[in-house]
Amino acid sequence: MTVIDGPSIHPLSGNKAKQLVIFCHGYGADGNDLIGLANYFQQTLPDAYFISPNAPEVCPMNPMGYQWFDFTSNDPDLIWKKVNDAGEILNNFIDNKLNELNLTNDDLSLVGFSQGTMMSLHVGLRRNTAMSSIVGFSGRLIREDTLSDEMISKPPVYLIHGDQDPMVPYSDTINAAKILKDLDVDVQSHISPNTSHSIAQDGLEIAIKFLSSNFSQNK
Repeated sequence: MTVIDGPSIHPLSGNKAKQLVIFCHGYGADGNDLIGLANYFQQTLPDAYFISPNAPEVCPMNPMGYQWFDFTSNDPDLIWKKVNDAGEILNNFIDNKLNELNLTNDDLSLVGFSQGTMMSLHVGLRRNTAMSSIVGFSGRLIREDTLSDEMISKPPVYLIHGDQDPMVPYSDTINAAKILKDLDVDVQSHISPNTSHSIAQDGLEIAIKFLSSNFSQNK
């Protein structure tokens, strides 16, 4: 199986990690695109270990970046296979990192952006044990038609999206929130005003507070 890795930041406190936050980057980017967010999160989560792995495939549209899966195929079954392949790789990465840090799923949060949000939701809702939380920026659910049959765990979820996003319409977040709520997932959503395909300050602050609150509840 493909093994992924990427840039990481150790706990600001200098102590042993008490939480693991994994950033999942978007299509054509790499781990460096999101790892800088740790500088904001670690002020509130000084004992957290942050890592942002590079997705498993080189992106043909941007050979300097990576993709979790190729969505340009006209074959939906092939796309779905790639999604599940990437999900297995991400799950393996999560398990190895939790084991390395001697942490549990209660100590884990995923933070995704765009395609990374799609993967975070895909993996996070299908893991055998619920993680602390999932935050998804500028993303959507993949194949929501299979989710009710495949969902195993229901971690708290916060979906955040810009109202001026030209890449992924914010209606996808509204739709995802409705579907997850109908499946009894504890889901919240926020639409950032005057924001394109990016992370605005208000969304970032919501995400930090959300992760911190859920980690505290799991102590």
